[in-house]
Amino acid sequence: MLKRYEKFLEELDKELRGYFLEQEQYIKCKQGCTDCCEKGEYPFSRLEAEYLMYGFLNLPKDIKSEIRKNIMDLKITKQNSNAERFLYKCPFLVNKSCTLYERRGIVCRTFGLAYLKSDGTINLPNCTNQGLNYAKVFNPETKEIYLDNPIKKELTIDKILRSNLAEKYELECGEIRPLIDWF
Repeated sequence: MLKRYEKFLEELDKELRGYFLEQEQYIKCKQGCTDCCEKGEYPFSRLEAEYLMYGFLNLPKDIKSEIRKNIMDLKITKQNSNAERFLYKCPFLVNKSCTLYERRGIVCRTFGLAYLKSDGTINLPNCTNQGLNYAKVFNPETKEIYLDNPIKKELTIDKILRSNLAEKYELECGEIRPLIDWF
């Protein structure tokens, strides 16, 4: 199953690269920017979590120890939280870098893009409010975005994992839940 998932990711990444190229004038993402990884829920399917953890096994011992500590700290913080939604820094972000970038989840692969949501509105990345991606075409007061050519496809994890591409590879993705809940 993981080999089929890797082939699926190759095709998905090719499609996403096209979207990033189409919208590059609005995207300010660069190496070292970790805004997307600093505060989120990071929905992952069972298959994505499995794929991520196989990569984790091959990390250097000191990095694995740091990630384990991050996960334990997050679990304690979550347990003590009364918040309806638990937003957190990704435990795989170490020294402002993704330790498992090649194995990152679909939500991570689509970070930075503006795309349609199921209700027909446009989903903007969180960094828009910090003057980064799409900030020049977004009016924060009216919440309107002025894009000539927005992505007309829903790029949410559930839509991607139930897409024709996922069917082509006969993926069995399993339940989707926040990354921290897989540990």
